[in-house]
Amino acid sequence: MTSAAHRPDVHEVKAVVVRSKGAPATVETILVPDPGPGEALVDVLTCGVCHTDLHYKQGGIGEDYPYLLGHESTAVVSAVGPDVTDLKPGDRVILNWRAVCGQCRACAKGQPQYCFATHNATQKMTLADGTPLSPALGIGSFAEKTLVAAGQCTRIDEDVDPAAVGLLGCGIMAGIGAAINTGEVKRGESVAVIGCGGVGIAAIAGARLAGATTIIAVDLDPAKVELAKGLGATHGIVSRDTDPVEAIRDLTGGHGADVVIDAVGRPET
Repeated sequence: MTSAAHRPDVHEVKAVVVRSKGAPATVETILVPDPGPGEALVDVLTCGVCHTDLHYKQGGIGEDYPYLLGHESTAVVSAVGPDVTDLKPGDRVILNWRAVCGQCRACAKGQPQYCFATHNATQKMTLADGTPLSPALGIGSFAEKTLVAAGQCTRIDEDVDPAAVGLLGCGIMAGIGAAINTGEVKRGESVAVIGCGGVGIAAIAGARLAGATTIIAVDLDPAKVELAKGLGATHGIVSRDTDPVEAIRDLTGGHGADVVIDAVGRPET
């Protein structure tokens, strides 16, 4: 009798898994099925290390252990489900957290970021013993292969740096989206961004794209503040040396910033 690990429609690959809250992340063998209807199997090229993975490990997002970590990725499509027509094996893609439905009220209004019916792959990836895995952000790409909904794949040019473009799948999308979509930054407004890591730098870029005229970068690390000033911020505040609230007021005529984006996510910020 053929075991699940040796079935021709199941792929045995290595992946990074957290089995329980606070447990160490471990490299384990997992089983990834061939794609069914609406799904795509991809070979992962790159996967960024995102703070969200630490939140999964610590139990800050949910209790659906074991988690298959990783979500900020570039990949190559290996196979697609029988009904998938807009994606083919060999396509180079970045992976999105959710596939949008394209039909709900939000999608019809041109606001897919608010889609009411986003979805992920239907089939489950599992540990070698058959225990179902919960893929981080519906992706789970700290793995040699992963299974996603075909709509989670966005095609990219093959000649771009896969490690760089993979950031579009999480950090850049989160930061630019916070400025343009959620914060709705408008031309001429002032924006303060707290935290100048990957998401914060992307938020600064988003504020600049939106036409903000005063863009204030705030961070404890002076090197990060200087980097932010080189990538679109008009002012920088090193908050371990200066009260950031008062400094932001001083830079905005006493009013405070029109939009403040917290890219740290701690109570203090």
